[in-house]
Amino acid sequence: MTISFDDWRARSPFYDETHEAVAQSVRRFMAAEVVPHIDRWETEGELPRELHRKAAAAGILGLNYPEEYGGHSEGFTVFHGMTQSEELAAAGAGGLGASLMTHGIGLPPILALGSDEMKRRIAPEVLSGEKIISLAITEPSGGSDVAQLKTRAEKVGNKYVVNGSKMFITSGMRADYMTVAVRTGGPGMAGISLMLIETDRPGVSRTRLDKMGWRCSDTAAVHFDNVEVPPENLIGPENGGFIGIMRNFNSERLGMAHGCCAMARVALKEAMDWAQTRETFGKTLGAHQSIRIKLADCARQIQATQAWVDLCAHQHMHGKGVPADYAMLKVQATRMLEHVVREAAQVLGGASYVTGSKIERIYREVRVNAIGGGSEEIMLDLAGRQLGIG
Repeated sequence: MTISFDDWRARSPFYDETHEAVAQSVRRFMAAEVVPHIDRWETEGELPRELHRKAAAAGILGLNYPEEYGGHSEGFTVFHGMTQSEELAAAGAGGLGASLMTHGIGLPPILALGSDEMKRRIAPEVLSGEKIISLAITEPSGGSDVAQLKTRAEKVGNKYVVNGSKMFITSGMRADYMTVAVRTGGPGMAGISLMLIETDRPGVSRTRLDKMGWRCSDTAAVHFDNVEVPPENLIGPENGGFIGIMRNFNSERLGMAHGCCAMARVALKEAMDWAQTRETFGKTLGAHQSIRIKLADCARQIQATQAWVDLCAHQHMHGKGVPADYAMLKVQATRMLEHVVREAAQVLGGASYVTGSKIERIYREVRVNAIGGGSEEIMLDLAGRQLGIG
C-alpha cells in the first residue's frame, strides 16, 4: 500500500511535463524556504515579509499574471496555478497559501476593472513581493450576504470619506493595500463599489485576530474612521463593484476546492505512511481489512472530487464556467476534506492529536474552508436558485 503526494497528475489528461516543471520548482522553494520554518511561523502568527520577495524571485507570485506587470503568463493556464497551489499545500499548513497568495483575491479586481494608472502603480509592487494586498469584503454584521454590507464611502467634495469595519481579513495586519467593498449608493447590490485603500492612510486601524487554524496567516479586523480616499482609487465605476466581487468568488471557490483536495492528499499520505509502520495485534495497521477499507474510501472521495475540480477548471479556462457548479464543488470539496482528515486522525490515533503534526493542523483548518468564501448553506442555496429550484 503506497501513495505519492502528486503522482495522480501523471495520469490526468489536463497535466503534462510543463506542470511537472512548475511542481519541481515550487518543491525546491518549499524545501529551502518554508519547511524548515513553518512550525515557527505557525507559532508567531504570520509570515515574514521577506518570504513574499523570495516567492516572487522564484516565480511563484507572478504565475498567470500579465508579463507587463512583472508576471509570467505566456504558456501558463489555470492548471499550472493549481499545480503550484498543490505544492504549497504539501507543508500541511493552509495558512501558508492563504497569506502568501492573498494577492490572488486582492489583485484580480484591479486588473479586471481598475484604471491603467492603478494597474501600473499597484501590480508590479505586489508581484515583486515588495507590497502586500488583501481583499476586504466581510463585515462584523455579515459575510456571505455581500449585498447588505454597511461600510460607507460618502462623496465629500473631491474625495470619498470611508467609515465602517471589515472582519476576518486575511493578511490584514501586514497588507499595504486593500481592495475594499464599500457602499456608495442605495441598498442592495446596485449600491456597492470597489475601492483601493492604502493602509497607511489616517483613520485606518487594525486589530489582530487569533484563530483556530491558518495560524501562520495574519488575520485582522479593520476599522475605517473618516478615511479620505481620492476618486481615482475607485476600482471600476461607482456602484459597479458587485460584478467584480462575484467574478472573484468563482475563481476563489475553485481554488479553495483544489486546496481541499491537496490537503486531503497530505492527510491521506500521513495516514498511509503511518499504517505501513505502526503495528497492532502482530501486524501493521494497513494489513487490517478495516483500515484498508477506510483508506481506500478516502482515496475514492479525493479522486472523485479532483475530477470535478479539473472539469470546472477546464470550463473556467474556456469561459464556460457556471456559478452553481463552483458553489456545489466547494461544498463537495470541504465535506470530502472533513471526512478524510477525520479518518486520517482515526488511523493515527493519539499521534494525530499532538500539536505540530500535519493531521492536527489540517483538522483545525477544515472549518475555515467550509465557511470562508461562502458557507455551505449559502453555496447550496445559491446553486439551488441558479438551478431553478423554488
